[in-house]
Amino acid sequence: MAEPQNSANEEDPKLQANFPLAGRMISEQFDLSNRLGRGDRTALGIWFWELDRVLLALILSLLAIGLLAVAAASPATARRLSSADVSLPELYFFYRQFAWAVIAFVTMLVISMFPKNMVRRMALIGFAAMVVAMLFTIILGSEINGAKRWINLGFMSFQASEFLKPFYAVAIAWVVSWKLKDKSLPVYPIIFAITGFLAMILMLQPDLGQTILLSGICFAVIMVSGVKFWKLAALFGMGIGGLVTAYFTYSVAATRIDAFLFGTDGITHDKLALSTLSAGGLFGVGPGLGERKYSLPEAHTDYIFSVIGEEFGLLACAAIIIIYFAIIIRVALRLFEEKDYFTILAVTGLVTQFCGQAMINIAVNLGMFPSKGMTLPFISYGGSSLWSISITSGLILALTRRNPFMHKQGQNRRYNR
Repeated sequence: MAEPQNSANEEDPKLQANFPLAGRMISEQFDLSNRLGRGDRTALGIWFWELDRVLLALILSLLAIGLLAVAAASPATARRLSSADVSLPELYFFYRQFAWAVIAFVTMLVISMFPKNMVRRMALIGFAAMVVAMLFTIILGSEINGAKRWINLGFMSFQASEFLKPFYAVAIAWVVSWKLKDKSLPVYPIIFAITGFLAMILMLQPDLGQTILLSGICFAVIMVSGVKFWKLAALFGMGIGGLVTAYFTYSVAATRIDAFLFGTDGITHDKLALSTLSAGGLFGVGPGLGERKYSLPEAHTDYIFSVIGEEFGLLACAAIIIIYFAIIIRVALRLFEEKDYFTILAVTGLVTQFCGQAMINIAVNLGMFPSKGMTLPFISYGGSSLWSISITSGLILALTRRNPFMHKQGQNRRYNR
């Protein structure tokens, strides 16, 4: 009886002995079980093992929570915007958010595959394009609720300042990193001039919240760049001085700061948000059963955190806050092993933008901060907001990719010595 021949995915001992490389190539070609395994050396396999999958899981959990939250808030906004002529379906905003979530997810994954040099190049091009778009917004932008921040594209309203933030963080990190090559370069005056110019454009819209956030990103990048403490203290004092100046010269800032410090008479948005947030207690009244959300002016965007509190409870709100802090901790742990100066600066700016925006939105819902019109990353409704924060997340994932075997190899070399 003839012996059975080796199958295609089995290694022929004679072939392996005489042609070891050819035998290994045939084995890898037909062994599909190795796909995305530690031995996978394809571009997709390398990306998968270099990616911080814990960080990706945290981000995707926020995206899932956001879809659930928009589904809960959609009926309130749909009812408020419906008229005798046009009646919006209760889940109108959820359907649109789901479509944007798919686009955001794909965008984030694609950007996460970029090498560092491509990340820097894309960010610089995007930064220049968004500055031009912001100038265009001041002239021909659409005015909504007294602010001219959007460009009407027909199928969506495009807010250039949302997309500016991640590109700005990478751009100023690149400028600060110049000092490694030449310490005499005036890198700090350059980024102060850039930030001041952008702040002037934002105040013309007006958009005080984005101005504060950009200033926070700038401060965070400078803080980790190795600057002396007294310079940081001086910079912080300049920020306080700028806020005081805005109070006396900028009517929008004065109105919001006065309302925050001294309160206002009657029912206001912040009071409605806080009462809605606390109405559900620890466990909430249940999905779709909230009633106070119908009184909120922007239940699906600015005050979606309050809707979550009413329908899913304060414990759900606490879990969301924990996820944001977990992202900060995870990125910090990743940066502890990073040696590239530009990467440390850029990721610091990006995570400051991501979690700083979240903390401002949550503080507004808790009545701890003046209303800023700032969305909650990955949770609030909005195409511009969701797409821009996916760019931020993609840049963070791309810059924190790490070869998991490099550190072990370094340890082995030290041990063998």
